[in-house]
Amino acid sequence: MRTSIATVCLSGTLEEKMLACAKAGFDGIEIFEQDLTVSPMSPEEVRAFAARLGLSLDLFQPFRDFEGVEEEVLLANLRRAEAKFQLMQRLGMDLILLCSNVGTATINDDQLFAAQIRRLADLAAQYGVRIAYEALAWGKYVDTYQHSWEIVKLVDRDNVGLCIDSFHILSRGDDPAQIAQIPGEKIFFVQLADAPVLSMDILSWSRHYRVFPGEGGFELDVFLGYLVRSGYSGIVSLEIFNDVFRQSNVELTAIDGLRSLIWLQARTAALLGTEEVRDNLGLVSLPGVQEASGFDFAEIRTEDPELIAQMLARLGFSFLGQHRRKPVQLWCAGDARIIVNSQRSRAVTASVSGLSIQVPDPSAGRARASALLAKPVSRHHTKDEQEISGFSAPDATEVFFGSAALTAAWEAEFGVLPGTAQPTEKGSIESIDHINLAQPWQAFDESVLFYTSVLNLEARPGTEVPSPMGLVRSQVLRTADGGVRLALNIVPQGLEATIDRHHEYPEHVALRTDDVVALARRAQAAGMEFLQVPANYYEDLVARFDIDEKSLATLKELNLLYDSDEHGVFLHFYTATVGNMFFEVLERRDGYDGYGAPNAPIRLAAQFEHNRFNRS
Repeated sequence: MRTSIATVCLSGTLEEKMLACAKAGFDGIEIFEQDLTVSPMSPEEVRAFAARLGLSLDLFQPFRDFEGVEEEVLLANLRRAEAKFQLMQRLGMDLILLCSNVGTATINDDQLFAAQIRRLADLAAQYGVRIAYEALAWGKYVDTYQHSWEIVKLVDRDNVGLCIDSFHILSRGDDPAQIAQIPGEKIFFVQLADAPVLSMDILSWSRHYRVFPGEGGFELDVFLGYLVRSGYSGIVSLEIFNDVFRQSNVELTAIDGLRSLIWLQARTAALLGTEEVRDNLGLVSLPGVQEASGFDFAEIRTEDPELIAQMLARLGFSFLGQHRRKPVQLWCAGDARIIVNSQRSRAVTASVSGLSIQVPDPSAGRARASALLAKPVSRHHTKDEQEISGFSAPDATEVFFGSAALTAAWEAEFGVLPGTAQPTEKGSIESIDHINLAQPWQAFDESVLFYTSVLNLEARPGTEVPSPMGLVRSQVLRTADGGVRLALNIVPQGLEATIDRHHEYPEHVALRTDDVVALARRAQAAGMEFLQVPANYYEDLVARFDIDEKSLATLKELNLLYDSDEHGVFLHFYTATVGNMFFEVLERRDGYDGYGAPNAPIRLAAQFEHNRFNRS
């Protein structure tokens, strides 16, 4: 599939955008007129630079407010268009985007629209230019792709076709199924954009909240499937208007964009399956579509491993050994493995630095990650040690793929003998339930796509949680059975300049047990420092739930938090924060599948108070 991206998607100068797109691996770009207007490069220089980079110049855009006007205005529009056609010749481009009129149209007449666009087409033909007509969702008279297609048919010119834009169709709730009935050769260009599901006017939604495929709520695999059925064989491009993207690292955003198209075409190919359809786009599938069974390990990087070791011991973890060659410790409890790594950790108090998931075929997982442009990371090893290679996520977390055989191999380097079993008495840690990762505001959408595509996780509906410093946006990604769960939290936008996102919003590893009360009592007796829960919380708890006095006293004594739903009960506690992370211990009863979301504001406020007290 030939890929392209509009320069408006990216930050920086036109030259920087072109370099980033070429480096990421796009086939071509759309030139957004404003990017060219403010560039010091001449059109000839832009053309030559694109050729050196191996980028095609696919679409010049936008040409606005043309049809549905009086003759005097039309003549002025034609003069304006001719200047753009001459400019396109200098750029070596042959396709221009014509948007349906949103501002100057005064006559609502399809026959007039067609006649005026026909005059534009005849002028364009003199310069070898084709016209892709696009129905904007807020067009004054033409606002659906079905309507624009009727006008293109009326125009009846070989050099006039459609531009199909997913946002303008799906934002209206329009059915894209009829795209499959449009002859593919009359679709001149395709632009894709995803978006979160929001209730607001479409123009503002479009201008500020578009995201790359897989980062929003649109079913773009279904949308692309209809394009395949139409016989379309052209370019698939990204047109994203997003305030965050235009402030972010241009190279990382370009990679994220291409990753989204790689992921999307694989999803579409899987959706089409064995359907009898001629795939003129040449959709490519991805390797390694497999379900993770659980976490292999979580890694904590720290300059002072003793503080973390002390917490793990108090939670019932066993120290299985130190790596025979590196300053790295292995702690285990049940199926939960925690790596405490002091390598290259100067001035790092403690932070969640990596994770590994168990999959049937780690090599296929790594191949999938590579195909999705994930940045590789490698741990140094000698020839008699197990190679540990993984990938860096957008939030800098290192992600690895494991299996029972690989785990046994690297555990041996810590002196762990095959078949070594961990205690499984009631009230012991059983496994890692989930890992909570703090996200920089500019990488949140990118991280969602990375973890869902590379690890084959499903994104659940996001939530917002109040904290003393603003709303924290949270997104859960997980396997269908909950064997692997990640919670991504983004701090309030604009605060990162004044706070440490990890310190004020630390990450954590959540550990599962079958008896959190018993475990909390043992941890308390061993000297564990718990996050202190305010008394007001327990008064509110009594008002919301039917909890007897004895159970309430136990909750207060152990700083336990409580939640329940129609399925079951959730009990959990938080340790004190060490550096940039802490532990959560939880018990799920009778099918409770959530995360105690009503208790998150309590935790954030208690941590804020603890941090403020320690700073004062």
